[in-house]
Amino acid sequence: MKYSLWIALAVAALLGLLGSVYVVREGQVALVLNLGRVARTDIGPGLHFKWPLVETVRAFDSRFALVDFSPERYLTSERKDVSVDFVAIGYINDARAFYRATGGDESAAADRLAPIIKDSLRNEINSRTLTQLVSGDRSEVIAKQLEGINKGAETLGMRIVDIRLKQIDLPTDSDVIKQVYDRMRAERKQVASALRAEGEEQARTIRAQADRDQAVIVAEAERDAQMLRGQGDAQAARLFADVANTDPAFFSFHRSLEAYRNAFADGQGVIVLDRNDPFLQYFKNER
Repeated sequence: MKYSLWIALAVAALLGLLGSVYVVREGQVALVLNLGRVARTDIGPGLHFKWPLVETVRAFDSRFALVDFSPERYLTSERKDVSVDFVAIGYINDARAFYRATGGDESAAADRLAPIIKDSLRNEINSRTLTQLVSGDRSEVIAKQLEGINKGAETLGMRIVDIRLKQIDLPTDSDVIKQVYDRMRAERKQVASALRAEGEEQARTIRAQADRDQAVIVAEAERDAQMLRGQGDAQAARLFADVANTDPAFFSFHRSLEAYRNAFADGQGVIVLDRNDPFLQYFKNER
């Protein structure tokens, strides 16, 4: 009988010991609830003790976590509708506040964090144009609102270290896409017109230069031709002069043959001359 009692006491002591020990893993933060009320909080990793049956332990992941949100629609400063998809990177820095605000439910924390972030981003996006939002530095958009976001997240026992804009889309049910495409087409047409005008101007410049070069080349060629003709005429005159000085009779005969050829070139010419005319002297000369 006593033996069984000791066994029962040992089992109860063992169970009590097991119920009073708990382990917080690395990367977690824990709090102890005493009959539903927070007794101790921000308990770090390691082996810890609690009162069995009376106290319970809740542990939460204190590492950086990625909180995803549904895309939100905003209006830019141009009153253009855009859909922004983003995620938040944060961690639990106050287990007591986190438990009191959300009951330890991480999905509830994300639901309560969403309007804080979305409203803060709304102020920044509303002050920017669509071009600035799409092509600008997105980290600058976040940096200006991160301090205000953390003031709201502090009530949830969380701290946000960064927010990443994953995607910025134009809603398909609005006229923004058509307006953007129309503007892109207008810009492309403007660029094309500028390029065509520049090309036509270059073509006119090239044609004008080619015409000037042609005129210069033709003028230089005509000048050279005249010089060559003048040199040829001068050389021919010298040759004729040399021949005339060397053999005047032959020169006279050659000149007469040239005159005959020119006078009767067409074969129909009629010349009425006296038969003793000097022009006909070589027709009568037997030599």
